[in-house]
Amino acid sequence: MTPTNSVLVIKILFLLLLANGTPVIAKKLLGSRLAYPLDAGKKFFDGLPLFGISKTYRGIISSVIVTSGGAALIGYSIQTGILFAIASLAGDLASSFIKRRLGLPPSSRALGLDQLPESTFPLLLFWQTLELSITTAATVVIIFFAGEIILSQILFRLKIRERPY
Repeated sequence: MTPTNSVLVIKILFLLLLANGTPVIAKKLLGSRLAYPLDAGKKFFDGLPLFGISKTYRGIISSVIVTSGGAALIGYSIQTGILFAIASLAGDLASSFIKRRLGLPPSSRALGLDQLPESTFPLLLFWQTLELSITTAATVVIIFFAGEIILSQILFRLKIRERPY
């Protein structure tokens, strides 16, 4: 991998960390304040929640704000940060939707399903803009996959996450 690709991988991983980590930090800092569920407790036609109580407006808004600021810090536009956060969160919501259909409770672990959509959705959105190669995208996904598992353990030990995954 060239130095240019390495910098790109680091920038994308930074944005993924912000987009997906900010809601966890916001929950730790704010507790139950402003934790309004995105699905408002509504059920899908199968009688199960759309996303579950852990997906909140607070998480979405905080992620978009922090990721857009982070994007500006590393040389991307604020709009890129906003779209990156939205794409990553859309992947996370898709994962939650599928997990509810599988009968898994909110914040439960589903290896692969928890990491792949939230890392691949923004890569697909920015594929041409960032001139991504298959190798660069695969590198990001693999590092994010492993890093998310390791970081979740660390955040659990620091009492930032409620579960070690």
